[in-house]
Amino acid sequence: MELIKLTEAQRKSRRNRNVALGLVLAGLVILFYAITIVKIGGGMAG
Repeated sequence: MELIKLTEAQRKSRRNRNVALGLVLAGLVILFYAITIVKIGGGMAG
């Protein structure tokens, strides 16, 4: 099995991309959670 050796720049780029993807996913989770809370809360008020 051959392993690919990444340069320091490639490792940094991959890490930054992974962090950005994680932040986007976390933002979507928070957004969906907030929308759900608003919809449930709106249903109880009416």
